[in-house]
Amino acid sequence: MSDTNDTSDKVLLITGASSGIGASTARAAVDAGWTVVLAARSEDKLKELVQELGEERAMAITVDVTDYQDQVAMVNTIKERYGRLDAVFANAGTGGESGGFSGAPVDSWETMVSVNILGAAYTLRATLDTLKEHQGHLLLTGSVAGRRILPGSMYSATKWAVSAIGYGVREELRGTGVRVTLIEPGPVDTPFFDEPMDNSLTPDDVARTVLFALSQPKTVDIHELMVLPTPAVE
Repeated sequence: MSDTNDTSDKVLLITGASSGIGASTARAAVDAGWTVVLAARSEDKLKELVQELGEERAMAITVDVTDYQDQVAMVNTIKERYGRLDAVFANAGTGGESGGFSGAPVDSWETMVSVNILGAAYTLRATLDTLKEHQGHLLLTGSVAGRRILPGSMYSATKWAVSAIGYGVREELRGTGVRVTLIEPGPVDTPFFDEPMDNSLTPDDVARTVLFALSQPKTVDIHELMVLPTPAVE
């Protein structure tokens, strides 16, 4: 009997792959046998990661997720090189600035909406036809901030939107064989934040969660995985 979880010829696209959760997931995926496509804006960081992982198992594509045509070109490049795309981790995201709805700079809102919401939606539009062909797996980086109210947080609002996208696309894809998983971490100590955080997850913690979802047989459809740091000992 063949191993339905064999990843030796499978391709995983990760957006926001140059650092943090994306880079850690790329390392974990390669260790698990996946070939990875690393997509982000930072060409230098992507090249360094490809060198670390090996060109036979990783390729880099510089992409602006807020540009739909850029994402379409990215998918075409993947198909030209590999002829397939088995899983997509729509992970690119950005935070905002303090001040809440009454004081935060509105241009920071525009950036978050463009990256966190439209960027994820563009990734879906650009990849879904290919995922359907291979009955693949779509994963999105949501957040506990997209499940619980954070006062005055436009970032939270964008992550609520990502949750809605995940629910909506899952229903749209029902019956196609494509699985959809929302990855919803709590605070993660990544370059996303200017200073180290106390009592937070590491990117590797989230990467293990992603690989857990990806490792399930096709008969198992994990809808959501919320991952929080263990509360500090008092």
